[in-house]
Amino acid sequence: MTAADSDHWTRFAAEWIAWARTPDHDAFWAYRDGLASFVGDGPGAALDVGCGEGRVSRLLRSRGWHVTAADPVPAFIDAARAEDSADAYVLAPAAALPFADMSFDLAVAYNVLMEVEDVPAAVREIARVLRPTGTLFVSIVHPFADRGRFETPDRFVLDETYFGRRRFEGAEEVDGLTMHFAGWSQPLEAYAAAFEAAGLAITALREPVPDTEGRARMLRWTRVPLFLWLKARSLP
Repeated sequence: MTAADSDHWTRFAAEWIAWARTPDHDAFWAYRDGLASFVGDGPGAALDVGCGEGRVSRLLRSRGWHVTAADPVPAFIDAARAEDSADAYVLAPAAALPFADMSFDLAVAYNVLMEVEDVPAAVREIARVLRPTGTLFVSIVHPFADRGRFETPDRFVLDETYFGRRRFEGAEEVDGLTMHFAGWSQPLEAYAAAFEAAGLAITALREPVPDTEGRARMLRWTRVPLFLWLKARSLP
C-alpha cells in the first residue's frame, strides 16, 4: 500500500469492521460457500494477506487451515485478534512480509490487490513465502464490473475504456451503513502479468455466481460477474 492507501484504511477502519461484520450485509456472504469450496480444506499453513477484520481468516480456520493473519492497519489486526480469527497475527503490508522463504502452503489475497499500488511487488513477495507446492488464491472485483455500472437492473454499461489503470475513491451506503472505498482499477492482463513476472502460473479461474436466496439485490450479479477468483502456483 502507498501511504495514501494505508491512511485511507486506517481512517475508515471502524467503518469497514462494522460493514464486514454485519451478517449478510455485503456481497461476501452471497459468495461465502463458493469461496470456501474453491479455496479448499487444510491442513496446512495459510497466510491471509490483508486480513482486514478477519472474516476470511475465520473461514480458513473453519476449513482446517493453520492461519497467520497479516495487515498493515493496526486496527484491523486488533479487530481480527479480538474475534480469535487466526492462529498468529502480523502487522505488515503485502509487499514486505516478515516471513522466511517457503513458509506457507496457501496464501490468500481476498480483495486486497485492488488496494495495492505496486501489484507486481506484492505478488513477488507473496510468491517468495509460498512453498514450491503452495497455492496463491486471489479474489478481485472483476475488472469488467469495476469499469462499468448497472444503468438499470437489466442493463450494464461501460462509461469508459476497460483498459488502463486508475485510482478510485468512493462511498457506498447500504441499509444504514456507509463504507468509503479506495484503491486501483486495472484490467485482468495487469494481474496476469504480475503473476508471470513472479514465476507463477494461473491454474484455475472462476467467475462465481452469487447465492441469491433471500438476496434480491444480488440478482444483477447473475448477469455480469462481480468477482474474479484465481489460483496460481509456482512454475517448475
